[in-house]
Amino acid sequence: MVDYRIDRRSGVATYVQIVQQTKQAIRLGLLAPGDKLPTAREVVEATAVNPNTVLKAYRELEREGLVEARRGLGTFVRRTLGAAPADSPLRAELEDWAARARESGLEWEDVAALFTAVLETHYPEQAAHPAPAHTPQGDPS
Repeated sequence: MVDYRIDRRSGVATYVQIVQQTKQAIRLGLLAPGDKLPTAREVVEATAVNPNTVLKAYRELEREGLVEARRGLGTFVRRTLGAAPADSPLRAELEDWAARARESGLEWEDVAALFTAVLETHYPEQAAHPAPAHTPQGDPS
């Protein structure tokens, strides 16, 4: 199950944060095809957002073909994204790196800028069309 964290100071629309966090959970394998998303009511209770905001996010995910709503049953993941499981050895290396970056005094923005610069070097085709802004949310599990 995904645990949504809404950052009201980020400047990123709440529904976009829900879409991004759902995609991240799918990409990391925390949500797999067939898994049920939390109901709109559960998300509202956990995050204190408007129910229409949750429904808008779920409709966007459905439009993208990532989830499907089953009347009377809920919303379910249809397909996966990427190939970066949460237990990947690369994640462990990145965890270590992020811990060292924080210990050395780097702020979130410093780390994000450094990581983005490295990504742009290794994925130049994506640098021209960057992914949507990401909000700080801690551990997605």
